Amino acid sequence: MTSHILVIDDDPVQRRLLTNMIERLGHVAHLSDNGRSGLELLERKGGIINVILLDLLMPEMNGHGFLEALAERGVDMPVIVQTGQGGIETVVQAMQAGAFDFLVKPVSPERLSIAIGNALKMASRDGKVKTSRRPRGGAVGFDDVVSASPAMIRVLDLARRAAQSNIPIVLEGESGVGKEMVARAIQSASERANKPFVTVNCGAIPHNLVESILFGHEKGAFTGATEKHSGKFADADGGTLFLDEIGDLPVEVQVKLLRAVQQGEIETIGARQPRKVNVRLISATNKDLINEVREGRFREDLYYRLNVFPITIPALRRRKEDIPVLVRAFVERFAAEQRLNHPLAVSSGAMALLTAYDWPGNIRQLENAIFRAVVLAEGSDLTVKDFPQVATQIPGYVVADRTGFSWGEAGPERRPSAIERIGGPQTDLGAAGQAALHEQVPDGRLENAIASVDEGGEVRKLAEVEEELIRFALKFYRGQMSQVARKLGIGRSTLYRKLKDYGIDPDNPLREAA
Repeated sequence: MTSHILVIDDDPVQRRLLTNMIERLGHVAHLSDNGRSGLELLERKGGIINVILLDLLMPEMNGHGFLEALAERGVDMPVIVQTGQGGIETVVQAMQAGAFDFLVKPVSPERLSIAIGNALKMASRDGKVKTSRRPRGGAVGFDDVVSASPAMIRVLDLARRAAQSNIPIVLEGESGVGKEMVARAIQSASERANKPFVTVNCGAIPHNLVESILFGHEKGAFTGATEKHSGKFADADGGTLFLDEIGDLPVEVQVKLLRAVQQGEIETIGARQPRKVNVRLISATNKDLINEVREGRFREDLYYRLNVFPITIPALRRRKEDIPVLVRAFVERFAAEQRLNHPLAVSSGAMALLTAYDWPGNIRQLENAIFRAVVLAEGSDLTVKDFPQVATQIPGYVVADRTGFSWGEAGPERRPSAIERIGGPQTDLGAAGQAALHEQVPDGRLENAIASVDEGGEVRKLAEVEEELIRFALKFYRGQMSQVARKLGIGRSTLYRKLKDYGIDPDNPLREAA
């Protein structure tokens, strides 16, 4: 179905490139060179426009001004912002202002297609709760891997190529980035799609049982072996064996694994003859295997046998573009699983919060946070209040959950609400101001003010204030040294010297100096 896309960008080359990509997708592009003319065009043709593609840096009226103007006019239309300069802070500000998604220039056709497709789905939402596309635990294909970032799209392209052969694959990446899901997608796209897919977490098996679990044992092979056990290799015969956390495999078992990879046969404990198996091996690790080889914890010959086709999956903090797409996919799935009788959306403030967070636990942590929020949701929108544990990890957010408790590192504790801290419910802030306070309250104005006098009422020493400011800046900008130095108005070399002088650990700036 043809849709109409409004492109607002001051760069004529960029407008031409975007027009070509939009038309190849089967849509119609309407062009404007700044925010003000974009508003005028929207007033003339607003009835046919489905999605707005907005640049942030433009003359006359920039992207932020355009978003504010849309909010003032009450226009509810998905806006995809483009950013070529600035960091995640710029994106977060745009999403707080109501942007639906964001693109990082230069925009690839694949990324643009995904963003427009998701925006059109949201715009055409008919109020019905969709059923989950795939039962949890069911077969996974590449279409089930939700992604919008160029880095992850390259990963999936490599994985599709790997699926066409039987060579061993190593999936590298932090815990929770989705290594098993990519492995399952490879299996589904290969000639072994209808064969067994067997998973083994090498790090969760006691070392004395690893060999038996992988290769099996005969009855009576050792004390306690009262029955014959086939082993995971035999269970996966004809299909795929996924060895998760292979870096934790004991060195003595690595020898037998090498034989299985080289010869295609396994030695069952207690058996007289080796057994032939036809297994596609996909391994995964959150460790640097080549470093494990140097340290003598992983066999070099096995490393080169397994590492024929390595694929590195980036952490979620390295592909922020995926967060909005993942959030909406998880909300849709969990809402269907919880049998909610109404659609569940995510507020712009909540989406900005989730995008700003670095997610050390990656997709697994994000999924758990969304699941908790959906289960406890009381309205038709998820707001910042539904993510109290995330909010307390980011400077600028002080949020109480539905129970009235705010969350911190020590757990929940009762604190005054944002309105109570500012002056109580009598404060005349207007409806927009009251709503904004419930979404976020900048710590820098309220809780993170730096005192100018000490407990005795005397003016503090300049060095003490400077040290406290540096510590706060490191925490506020999450240890990004270039940004800290720029915001403090000093050079990086000067910043490093001051860190040394004050004994500040940049990885833990709130720890007292030794």
